[in-house]
Amino acid sequence: MNEAVGPAGAGAPAWARPSRRRPGRLALVGGLALSLGLAGIAAAWVQAPGLDGRSVEIRMRYSSFAPTEVVATAGVPFTVVLVNADPIDHEWLVGDDAFHERHRTGTEPDHGTRPTEVSVPAGTTVTTTVTFPDPGEYRFICHLPGHEAYGMVGTLRVVPAP
Repeated sequence: MNEAVGPAGAGAPAWARPSRRRPGRLALVGGLALSLGLAGIAAAWVQAPGLDGRSVEIRMRYSSFAPTEVVATAGVPFTVVLVNADPIDHEWLVGDDAFHERHRTGTEPDHGTRPTEVSVPAGTTVTTTVTFPDPGEYRFICHLPGHEAYGMVGTLRVVPAP
């Protein structure tokens, strides 16, 4: 009643035959899916508009802003980290319609130290801090030639302090 011991071949039970699947493949696929999911969550958290009403990161990539909507609190210093991931220069100008009408000509290539008028050279990160005294809605636009028409426009909403 002894069974012959030998290589697990076609006559061996299914559980004893070698698998054609690579060991760990399921673990690799699961780990990859988990990593991508965590990366997506982290990216959404980093780019969430005005997480605490005090700061936000705005990325400039493919001549667009991300996020395109941010929220600040009136009377509270608001820090904006501007990350230009493009190989071309951009700018972040925030103001009302009259402000933007004055800047559409593009005759002011550098904006110095004004916190609502920031030049962001290609591949750099620039930080600015602004305090908006009153609630309201403003637009931020890159007025370099053609960028606004391409869609480099966003909205900054200033909400009342609690």
